[in-house]
Amino acid sequence: MSLDSSAPLNSLGIAKPVSETRVVVAMSGGVDSSVVAAMLAEEGYDVVGVTLQLYDHGAALAKSGACCAGIDIHDARRVAEEMGFPHYVLDYENIFRDAVIDEFADSYLGGATPVPCIRCNERVKFKDLLETAKDLDADCMATGHYIQRKMGALGPELHSAEDANRDQSYFLFSTTPEQLAFLRFPLGHLPSKDATRALAAKYGLKVANKPDSQDICFVPNGDYASVIEKLRPGAAEPGQIVDMDGNVLGTHKGVIHYTIGQRRGLGIGGLSDPLYVVKLDVDNRRVIVGPKEALATRIIPVREVNWLGDGQFQDQSAREIAVKVRSTRPPRPAILRPTGPDTAEVELLTPEEGVSPGQACVFYENETSRILGGGWIWKG
Repeated sequence: MSLDSSAPLNSLGIAKPVSETRVVVAMSGGVDSSVVAAMLAEEGYDVVGVTLQLYDHGAALAKSGACCAGIDIHDARRVAEEMGFPHYVLDYENIFRDAVIDEFADSYLGGATPVPCIRCNERVKFKDLLETAKDLDADCMATGHYIQRKMGALGPELHSAEDANRDQSYFLFSTTPEQLAFLRFPLGHLPSKDATRALAAKYGLKVANKPDSQDICFVPNGDYASVIEKLRPGAAEPGQIVDMDGNVLGTHKGVIHYTIGQRRGLGIGGLSDPLYVVKLDVDNRRVIVGPKEALATRIIPVREVNWLGDGQFQDQSAREIAVKVRSTRPPRPAILRPTGPDTAEVELLTPEEGVSPGQACVFYENETSRILGGGWIWKG
């Protein structure tokens, strides 16, 4: 669709009349994306709803109440029918397995703690689905994520959501500038999830009080190890639990059952001081434990950096920023030092505990809500 540069911008920042602006809405079946679709349809946009079937919702890996499970596809279709716009379900099972689930399993086998929701956004929703939206002649694609897209002096910027408790910037740091130009996030400015549910009630949506999805969509009840064993039979090989000096304290049923920073469930009771998992030695099938202070990390190597700040990443000087090393932790002061086109060293001004390879390290500009990008923590 061609754009008229002389026309005024509509509410989505596109220089076209609302009725001539086609928006593909990524609908998971939850309240957030349903509200986005209903809101835009009511405003008069040419809305097309698309839901991805990411796995066989009847298989053992799936669970009820998760993103893109069977009932959620039904709920998304019902919203489209109620609001009077077309809705399509696309089978992305093979893409999702290849791009997300397989890497999840292999990362755990390698002793890392992956974040598959980031890879899903990066490799499926904001890649293949976004291209599908363009094939449907859409002017933009909208999602129910809690994050803000703001226009800066050099183009669109990514900013944290108004509601810090709902902010999803950690899961969206790998959004590229090209993708950001096409994406819209209509909920990012809302003050709370209650405001979203109030809108759902206003539009008469039956999903208004639907619970939020929890955990990773393809991991039943948060039991990562059982999923990995199904995906990689024989992965859970027993080994030793040792202290930092190599002394054997006990045995384990597989490294995949442990994560950095874990304290409970180690099976080595009777010791005077609490011990935590400080390292996973996959090659030797060893779980290494130590005191809490051994978890403290100051220097974090980061790779696969996606830079959303101004200029080229490798041209940046060392700068003070804030970083998140876990989705549940607030940004902390740090110094960012680029070491290559997509690698960096992050120095935490105050050491963090439980920094784990496979997690994301997300960069935030000091004194503003802007996300500068981020990368993946690795072993160094």
